Amino acid sequence: MTSTRRTLFSLLTLAALALLAFGARADDCPPWPDERLALETQALAEQIALWDLSYHGEGVALVSDTLYDQAAARLAQWQRCLGQTPQHRPLENVLDAEVSRTVSTRTASTPAASAAIERTTSTRAHPAAQTGLEKTDEAGVRRFTTRRDYLWIQPKVDGVAITLEYEAGELIDAVSRGDGERGQNWTPRALELPAVPNRLPEAIDAIFQGELYWRLNDHVQARAPESGARGRVAGVMAQRAPSAASLDRIGLFVWDWPDGPTDMATRLVELQALGFDTAAYTHRLDEQYDAAHWRDTWFNAPLPFATDGVVIKQAERPGIRRWSSSPPSWAVAWKYPPSQALAQVRGVEFRIGRTGRVTPLLHLYPVELDGRRVTRVSLGSLDRWREWDVRPGDQVAVELAGLTIPQAREVVWHTRERAELTPPEPERYHLLSCFSLTPGCFDQLLARLTYLGEQLNMRGVGEGTWRALLEAGAVSDLLGWQRLSREELMRVSGIGEARAEAISSAFGQARGASFATWLDALGVPPGADARLQDWETLKALSADEWQARPGVGPVRGEALAAFFSHPELARMATQLRAFGVAGF
Repeated sequence: MTSTRRTLFSLLTLAALALLAFGARADDCPPWPDERLALETQALAEQIALWDLSYHGEGVALVSDTLYDQAAARLAQWQRCLGQTPQHRPLENVLDAEVSRTVSTRTASTPAASAAIERTTSTRAHPAAQTGLEKTDEAGVRRFTTRRDYLWIQPKVDGVAITLEYEAGELIDAVSRGDGERGQNWTPRALELPAVPNRLPEAIDAIFQGELYWRLNDHVQARAPESGARGRVAGVMAQRAPSAASLDRIGLFVWDWPDGPTDMATRLVELQALGFDTAAYTHRLDEQYDAAHWRDTWFNAPLPFATDGVVIKQAERPGIRRWSSSPPSWAVAWKYPPSQALAQVRGVEFRIGRTGRVTPLLHLYPVELDGRRVTRVSLGSLDRWREWDVRPGDQVAVELAGLTIPQAREVVWHTRERAELTPPEPERYHLLSCFSLTPGCFDQLLARLTYLGEQLNMRGVGEGTWRALLEAGAVSDLLGWQRLSREELMRVSGIGEARAEAISSAFGQARGASFATWLDALGVPPGADARLQDWETLKALSADEWQARPGVGPVRGEALAAFFSHPELARMATQLRAFGVAGF
């Protein structure tokens, strides 16, 4: 598929992919040649297969459920970009005949259980399709609720979906969600679960759909959004011989009864009579307790299971003959904002700060976190970048630290094709480097100028102004702006007459700052008490004399002595003295 056709295909499927992404953006296909896209798609498929193997074989989650969902959605997206049909079933694994033979003697002793074991196959058709749910936001919820009366709400329990079929009150089939039409045969394992009744109190034929969840003690979703609960359930359902304790940790929340009463109130009463606790977590919406109220309540209140949102339903829904795996018109899901997002690295920038610290900055293809659009994140240090070895194309987990600052938590997987990157040499940059625009000093000098403008209270003169002056060659050192005239400022792109006047005024006012303020603006290390002294007095102090001052230790004493004796600082002190700045 050519890049043009691939882009067109992506645009046509954007809406569907967005629903699958669980917070990850699904814009255009990756800007790679088809050969590389095929290579990276295969690598991602292999990575997910490793996660599945760990989940299903060992019950160990190597990645959070949220990131797993987004990775699976991204795999499907890339496969579609290649014109392929997605094949992966998230968090599912075939329950084979060997697993069937592990069914306990207790469950296998019933005729229904024995028959179920004999019928074990890799996949089975659902007796009633499991419907998907349209994911919506607050505005969508308002549209849904204002157009309908008599609505109910349930928590969207975070587990693995299952369909249970009973005949004459005995469990005869259990099918995983799969694609909604067909799923895996989970009957043998379901018969082992204490939470799933092998026999109902009444000898009825019935189909139930619900969520197998991991039992938690007073779980508050807002405090622990990444519980890994769903992964634990998936692992137990696929393990060959899970322990009795693990089986007992799995609960069941029945969220529908396709061939049961179509009215919610009636359905809840009859489900309760059959021993299911659906009614305890299903509430009628009204003016006092609307959808936002219950969503907030369940997000912050202790519950016995993890949740990832709420589901709003009409009281009356169609009977089983009108069901399909497509999202229905009578229910919507309002999910909680994701706590993590899977972000693809677009580029890596190494920023050099005012003090010479090298900070790697990851530029990301945009992702959404708690309503915020995140496009870049800092790695904090060059050592972390080297440890993680992040390159363009890599996928990283991004989360909000303290609900405000985006941060990279980990590299989820590396791209197969590794771009060559040459980071700056950290030994070259320090507290006394780059006072002028020598090769490799643009970033640090820009940071110095920006800091200087802030300390001298140059209103309206920020990083953008300093960048323009540097790029135009109007400023080439930390004090070069002192010599600029209005006419020279106006020759810089983007600076007109009024702007030049304002900048010139800010420069003029800065000269009147106090000696202590000027020292801060030049970047003096902490510990210099300049309230009653001038430059020459401070310059004459040795490291030992600095160290004798309160609050100044050996390291800080050496730094202060080096600062005041540095040739570049001496030159700037002379220049400031010529401009009449007090103290120099």
